[in-house]
Amino acid sequence: MLNIITMTQSISSFMFLCLAFVWAVSASMAASIDPEQAFRHPSQDAKPGVWWHWMGSNVSREGITRDLEEFKAAGVASATIFGMADVCTPWAGHIENSPTDGLLAFTDPWWKLVRHAAAEGKRLGIDVGIHNCPGYTSTGGPWITPELAMQQIFHSRVDIDGGIAFSDVLPKPEIDPRGDMLFPMINKQTGALEKPIIEGRKTFWRDIAVLAVPAEGVIAKDRIVDLTKRMDASGRLRWKAPEGGKWTIYRFGHTTMGALTQPNQWEIMGLECDKMNEKAVTFHLKHVIGKLKEHLGPLVGTGLQHMLLDSYEAGTPSWTPLMPQEFAQRRGYSIVEFLPTFAGRVVASEADSAKFRADFDRTISDLYRDVLFQVMQRMLREANIRFVCEPYGGPFHTGEVAPYVDRVMTEFWAADAFRAEVQSGIQHAGAGRRHNILEAEAFTGAPDQVSWTETPAWLKTVGDGAYLAGINRFILHSNPHQPWSDRFKPGMTMGQWGSHFGRTQTWWQPGKAWIAYLTRCQALLQWGELATDDGASFDLLDGNVQPRSVHRTDGKSHVFFVAITAAEQGKALGSFRVGSLQPELWDPVTGSMRELTDFRIDGKTLRLPLDFAAGQSHFIVFRKPASAAVTTARNFPCSIEPMGIDNPWQVTFDSKWGGPKQAVTFRELTDWTSHADPRIRYYSGTAVYRTKFDVERGLDLPRLLHLGTVHHLAQVRINGKDLGVVWCAPWQVEIPAGLLQPTGNRLEIAITNTWANRIIGDEQEPDDCEWLNGHAHPGRYLKRFPDWFVKGQNRPSSGRYTFATWNYFHKDSPLMRSGLIGPVRLMIPDRKQTASEVPEGAFAESFLNPSSEDAFEAELPHPSKAASVMAVVESGLTQDAAAPDAIRNGTTRNGSGSAVTLDDGKTFRQYGKGSQLLFQFASSGVAIGEIQSFAGHRDARASQAYTVWIAKADAPNQFIKVANARVSSQGGATRLCVPIHAKGVVAVRLDFEDGPIGGNVYREIVVLQP
Repeated sequence: MLNIITMTQSISSFMFLCLAFVWAVSASMAASIDPEQAFRHPSQDAKPGVWWHWMGSNVSREGITRDLEEFKAAGVASATIFGMADVCTPWAGHIENSPTDGLLAFTDPWWKLVRHAAAEGKRLGIDVGIHNCPGYTSTGGPWITPELAMQQIFHSRVDIDGGIAFSDVLPKPEIDPRGDMLFPMINKQTGALEKPIIEGRKTFWRDIAVLAVPAEGVIAKDRIVDLTKRMDASGRLRWKAPEGGKWTIYRFGHTTMGALTQPNQWEIMGLECDKMNEKAVTFHLKHVIGKLKEHLGPLVGTGLQHMLLDSYEAGTPSWTPLMPQEFAQRRGYSIVEFLPTFAGRVVASEADSAKFRADFDRTISDLYRDVLFQVMQRMLREANIRFVCEPYGGPFHTGEVAPYVDRVMTEFWAADAFRAEVQSGIQHAGAGRRHNILEAEAFTGAPDQVSWTETPAWLKTVGDGAYLAGINRFILHSNPHQPWSDRFKPGMTMGQWGSHFGRTQTWWQPGKAWIAYLTRCQALLQWGELATDDGASFDLLDGNVQPRSVHRTDGKSHVFFVAITAAEQGKALGSFRVGSLQPELWDPVTGSMRELTDFRIDGKTLRLPLDFAAGQSHFIVFRKPASAAVTTARNFPCSIEPMGIDNPWQVTFDSKWGGPKQAVTFRELTDWTSHADPRIRYYSGTAVYRTKFDVERGLDLPRLLHLGTVHHLAQVRINGKDLGVVWCAPWQVEIPAGLLQPTGNRLEIAITNTWANRIIGDEQEPDDCEWLNGHAHPGRYLKRFPDWFVKGQNRPSSGRYTFATWNYFHKDSPLMRSGLIGPVRLMIPDRKQTASEVPEGAFAESFLNPSSEDAFEAELPHPSKAASVMAVVESGLTQDAAAPDAIRNGTTRNGSGSAVTLDDGKTFRQYGKGSQLLFQFASSGVAIGEIQSFAGHRDARASQAYTVWIAKADAPNQFIKVANARVSSQGGATRLCVPIHAKGVVAVRLDFEDGPIGGNVYREIVVLQP
């Protein structure tokens, strides 16, 4: 977790770093599994993991087992333990009066709990790991002494005149006893936010060299006098300066930087070890691995399987004891003569001094690579523990250290600014070991991004952007350990950091559908190799957000993840450079797989119309030759609405979380937050909607249930059958054949929202906890666990239902829209319908060639299938109101009548800008199968958009909306089909919504019988 922030910076200025590529593993390993097998039966590596923050002393065996069992049930495959402070404020905060006060991370009682976690993880098949030290930064602990800690160079100076015989003790430099660290700490005595005093900076000192140089100007190398051996153990120097001028005597030495591990419990904060000192790194790892072996025994490597080094936040040291030797060996010259540059002096020349500083920085980077990363890799492999690391943020080159890591990680935050794409802050060189899995600390958040307000649908667009950047496994941040009874929810938090995952989240159970989505995505994004050429491009046909894709292949088959990373719908024409292969759509939300049949092949490019609901994603898979006969069945059929479900609903809330005890009748679907009853207005959790409906005779049985607007997840049952969880667009479920009956169908929809409203509702009540303000963002954390909580008593404020260690809200905080808003509709999709979006020059050139004989006429069915139309009535502005009726053979055409339109004397009509068209049939009604329309436009837009209404014989003056039909193009031609499937129709009305049609437009509309 990269927390580079100052007290004056806003959290919105945080930028997360993302590795911009994935090293590919050899095809023989990565592509040995068929993509269908990977999709249907994902591996453990394809499942997400969690960072499992154990907050301070608040850990219990029972809670560990409950957490891990819930991870297993949800499909979470790994859990990384962190020994944290009680709360992150964002700094290390302490909460008094803990029920388990006195438990300290990385001490023997704590290691026994780690053993329990490892044993339970092995039992459940969960990969349990641990961060290598207390807190999340970086490598160290109270076992690190000042001489093994990160080091910092200092100097003192004495100025003398030339010719003077100096004999005195050289002073040591004045050193600020407060640690040189990136972040402040909370003073546990005063509560003040400050950098702590480090005793080692007062007591530990090692000399490096004593140099005398001319007091002014650029220092020539031959004027540097090394006096190191002339100073005795007491620091006394005896030396006579050369005659003439003034001289400066520098005493260079080093002490600990004073950087501490954090944010962990105050009692176990310790110094960061020297990352460039093999002795120090080895000592640190021997201590930690030794404790693991002592307490876990054979569970090391089998129960506890990985160790993490989080993103680097320990600062940059300026010394290590072996720096002179290492520098000389690596750079080929002595560091001693350039030590005056640390005092701000120039040696030899500005260019020479700049070169030295670059060489010095390069040496630090080399030592981090050769010591910290190589020693960790070697020692962890010897212990049979996998080395996991976010290798960035420090004074080293990511591309050089990553080859020594077994599993590379990056991170991304749940911030709106990163919805469009995951930022790429680090570019790998791509050398060294090859990685096929790139993990990410996923959805890390701050209070202005996530505050019990995050939902799977909201997280999806951010996560899809991460997938498009090359990440293919999420490690969810954060899942704090929950040590207490379910009576106390949402319970333990990490403080101000992290999205909220885990068993106390309101949507944890229905959210398993989102976990399944992540798993399917990651299974395919780990399959094969990341293609060097994306192999796809997209022409936006409708909408504002361009789809993007990432491409994986084994050389024969191709898998494209295609997504719109914004909550907007759209249509696009995809061009895939895969040759003559059959396109398939694999839906990671539902797990369904189907062939797509509306496509064209142009040489090595396959062109494929794609539709996207808001923020939707698809896997487009090519793995076998294309069908010999390409049909024009629409890839994404429009759906018509045969009926809405407008009956009253009986809604049951959970009274344990403040809801009404009895079911409430909703005569219409409304937002809970607008309800007059505060028990509903402030409700959080799951409420179950129940109603019954009949299926109108004469209609094909519906195949889809569309829920309309949902806040935020919906589990659907019809006639007792569980149809799954709806958590993202298109907010619908398929209805299995044979499930519906003509009358008395039972519909049950369980809606789950977030915790926000219940917590805000609790803020209307008297408080029964003591709070302290956070230090970087609005919000409060517990000062102490209240006695009623510790003793298991009834809480004094009986109107409060929630309990958490961090509170984002106050009584006037805005509520989150919640509940089932609808409209809930039964829908009929028709995969026979056609709708090819054809930009100019794509698919069929004859569409655009005026010399082609009646090219447009061939695009619609033969008029013998047309319904018998009694009359056609038009409305709106027309160009020629006196023109003959525009009806012939059941077809109407319109246009401006210029030379490029096909005026064949059959069905042409000059009206161009009509806004409505009404087809009237016999008063007894006719059966309507579908409406088809075709539009051609030589050099401009050929879009079509209609609202379609029908009236029936039993109510001839009452029009029912059955479809919103739309197809978009920037030129050429379009064809659109709208299924109706209705009997007894006396009229069909089309409202034109595509604006003025303009010149040179040729439109044909036909109403067809079944």
